Amino acid sequence: MKKKLMVLAVGVLLLGLTGCSPKSDEKITVVLDWVPNTNHTGIYVAQELGYFKDEGLNVDIVQPSEGGSADLIAAGQGEFGVSYQEQVTYARTAANPLPIKAIAAIIQHNTSGFASPVDRNIVTPKDFEGKKYGGWGSPMEVATLKGLMEADNADFNQLEIVDVGSLDFFTAVKEHVDFTWIFYGWDGISAEQQNYPINFIKLQDIDQNLDYYTPVIIANETYLKDHPETTKKFLRAVAKGYQYAIENPEAAADLLLVENPEIDRDLAIASQKYLAGEYQSDAEQWGVMNSKIWNNYGTWMYDHGLLENQLNADEAFTNEYLPQ
Repeated sequence: MKKKLMVLAVGVLLLGLTGCSPKSDEKITVVLDWVPNTNHTGIYVAQELGYFKDEGLNVDIVQPSEGGSADLIAAGQGEFGVSYQEQVTYARTAANPLPIKAIAAIIQHNTSGFASPVDRNIVTPKDFEGKKYGGWGSPMEVATLKGLMEADNADFNQLEIVDVGSLDFFTAVKEHVDFTWIFYGWDGISAEQQNYPINFIKLQDIDQNLDYYTPVIIANETYLKDHPETTKKFLRAVAKGYQYAIENPEAAADLLLVENPEIDRDLAIASQKYLAGEYQSDAEQWGVMNSKIWNNYGTWMYDHGLLENQLNADEAFTNEYLPQ
């Protein structure tokens, strides 16, 4: 009888221990928009400092296929992705819309623009006349170039557009074209590091409608509906990662390099110091988005023939999962 009672007690004890044990980590896949860089630092910081683990998340960070993150997230091939406002706008307004939604802005203002070596004498859109532009074959590029040139009384037909694919800025302008579209936080900072003088035309300085969110974090609408608490946990960890990067840019750059040692450390640190002032910028908190920004750029895209339908901003983004 004593033996039976002892076995029963051990069984109850084991059952109790099992019931009290922490949940196993929830598996999450994050699909980047490009090769790892300082736009993504907060995500890697959250990984390396255990912020995801603290939230019970087991996160795998992967690079995208050629189709980018939007198609993969829409198809359920990842829980969260890194995208950009124009891609989300295309996805939401297509004849067959993709069910994706932006849930956080990684950088608060558009830091991209047109860059060229100073000897090409390109300082305004009017100077695009007679020059070669190196792009990646997007209709948005053509519309942006045309819109800016027309606003500056320039003849768009005098601009030659060349597809340079994935060539980096320095190779492209040295061997093929006069100017390209860059993120200042990477190629612009790299030019500074190399003492390579460039002219830079920041899009939002020319047209405020082009001050859009790039990049952003996206998720599938169905996933958001079914997993609101997991989404909040994920963004809580990521927000901590970007806050750390804002306050500790050099240390954050080193954390980015743990999984990506191929990145030049000096460039990463310089880029990180620049982005420390850009991630949140003038917003009340990291990640928050404004419907005015979404509506302004959506209207601009529609007016320039880039969209089949006008954008409903409420369908394209939400702030509801950000830390409160």
